[in-house]
Amino acid sequence: MTDLLNAKLSRRTVLQTATVGAIGITPALRAAVYAAGSDAPEKTEVKIGFIPLTDCASVVMASVQGFDKKYGVKIIPTKEASWAGVRDKLVNGELDFAHVLYGLIYGVHLGTAGPKKDMAVLMSLNNNGQAISLSKTLADKGAVDGISLAKHMAKEKREYTFAGTFPTGTHTMWLHYWLAASGIHPQDAKLITVPPPQMVANMRVGNMDGFCVGEPWNHRAIMDGIGVTAITTQDIWKDHPEKTLGTTADFVKKNPNTCRAVMMAILEASRWIDASLANKLKMAETVAEKSYINTSVGAINQRILGRYQNGMGKTWDDPNHMKFFNDGAVNFPYLSDGMWFLTQHKRWGLIKDHPDYLAVAKQINQIDLYKQAAGALNISVPKDVMRTAKLMDGVVWDGKDPKKYADGFKIKA
Repeated sequence: MTDLLNAKLSRRTVLQTATVGAIGITPALRAAVYAAGSDAPEKTEVKIGFIPLTDCASVVMASVQGFDKKYGVKIIPTKEASWAGVRDKLVNGELDFAHVLYGLIYGVHLGTAGPKKDMAVLMSLNNNGQAISLSKTLADKGAVDGISLAKHMAKEKREYTFAGTFPTGTHTMWLHYWLAASGIHPQDAKLITVPPPQMVANMRVGNMDGFCVGEPWNHRAIMDGIGVTAITTQDIWKDHPEKTLGTTADFVKKNPNTCRAVMMAILEASRWIDASLANKLKMAETVAEKSYINTSVGAINQRILGRYQNGMGKTWDDPNHMKFFNDGAVNFPYLSDGMWFLTQHKRWGLIKDHPDYLAVAKQINQIDLYKQAAGALNISVPKDVMRTAKLMDGVVWDGKDPKKYADGFKIKA
């Protein structure tokens, strides 16, 4: 038995070197890596779906920069048209993984976002970097932020239409939260779903008064002269969770080594992006290409560096711009992050009853698998699976009493 174990430990596969050669690997982790007698990825070629958004960058760069090869996998990024399409392809197995909305994964797991299937969040891909845009028409009438929008809507009565990107997704929840914090009940407006790349075109023809979406589409609206930035999502919640690396629970169970390899490749890409100005600019040039986001580099490279303008003459440098790594702080799949989306699903009537918030988050968020991947790369992980944040309305979220939190808002469904 000892000879067999030594033989396994002496094999020089790339993944083995990356994992066992790292500092601080515990016997428990070593045992996990050698589960089923092999550290090799069960599936060596994987399809990862993405939507054309700046925050798909770590998935794209893991492939373009060849980080995937180091861990014995080949990542094939596949461009998708809508989040509903991503959902369907994840559920039916056409995609192995996806760059995907936190709330989409939780919605599918509970059956509130289409077909019900057990799902998994492997890691967080980014914090911050989304925004809410209002039409130039509204801005010209003085509605430039939440408070002035509320006043305008009270004065000029009509049906107002706002767009999110998926019913249970992050953008729809940011939009709801911002409207309510501004004194506007989301049910007093028409809320529609539009795929991210179609936001600007739909606002151009007057289909909506405002939208919440990821970059580069908010900056694109400013460049095209059809929209203004009312608020960034980091001003709703500093360092908020955003996209995740998602898959099905079945895929994780059958392919744990593949999951670990893909996570390590994307963690390396995340670290690479955040490492320097030059890397960020190279990333912007890459993801702007037709096969990825299909927009100008200028629409991406300003906000990725924290250089913001609102379309009305104001410019500022935002230290809380989109981050992909931030010394590993971005990527840990905090249980409280997933639980927060469930509280908002309950708040807005997407789910009727309080779920067991913590139990659901423990089912979905793959904490142990993440710790293995991060530990192999010597990336620090937090001691606590919960984190605390104060959102724009002053309400603190810490995950300790999600039922009380969800029920505590004055404006709710």
